Amino acid sequence: MGAAPDHQRLAADVLGIRGAPPDLARRLVAQALVLEDRRETWRRAGDRICRAAPASPGVYVMKDAGGRALYVGKTVDLGRRLRTHFADRRWRALKPEMARAVDAEWQEVGSEIEALLREAALIHELQPPVNVQTAAPDLSTRVPRALVRDILVVAPSIEADSVELIGAGVDGRWMIQRTRRNGADVAVQAQRVMRFFHGALRVHVGQPLLAPIVFSWLQRRGEKSTRLDPHDVGSAREMRARLAALLADDRLFIERLDQR
Repeated sequence: MGAAPDHQRLAADVLGIRGAPPDLARRLVAQALVLEDRRETWRRAGDRICRAAPASPGVYVMKDAGGRALYVGKTVDLGRRLRTHFADRRWRALKPEMARAVDAEWQEVGSEIEALLREAALIHELQPPVNVQTAAPDLSTRVPRALVRDILVVAPSIEADSVELIGAGVDGRWMIQRTRRNGADVAVQAQRVMRFFHGALRVHVGQPLLAPIVFSWLQRRGEKSTRLDPHDVGSAREMRARLAALLADDRLFIERLDQR
């Protein structure tokens, strides 16, 4: 269109905005050019991220060019979920913050309950602007009071030779510890579990109180999960024996096992 573009014509022909004053037309065209350039950057970033993402369950963090977290999510298939974030059809309805996404990090997980906890912990830590809920769940309203009790859940791990020990306390605290099924580190993990439930320091300042997520999951989708009551165990030695028996049982993760 020559050295002096007709911004009013561009606004009408390209953007569908007719009759805009010259200054407004110029600003609208400039904004459209910036947006289109950002879209290409976003598309290239999406191609790169999705090529690297595995087809496995996990928790992911979308980031901008400065490394700031924009969004935290969980999924049963990281590659598939990230492809939906960067699908061309999503661009026009994309939130402005998500349009700045140029990178992503993820952590593979072995179970739904691990994904729920790690997602909530990351939202609490990073406070991403796109996530709506950034506060820890309310212990008093999440599950019936009768179901709130100290519990240790044995969940699958992303590592085939390991399990995740997930502790939830009536005071809202939670923990995740990975341990080998062959018992190589079960003595150390048994001591950590006992300290978690029976230690003098009950609440850590700044820790998100996410145990209600565990209680709620056990009430519904995790009803058949294997669990252990830590108050049925009198010492780290006994905890070690209980855990070793669970880890050596071929029925683990096939049916619910209770150690009493």
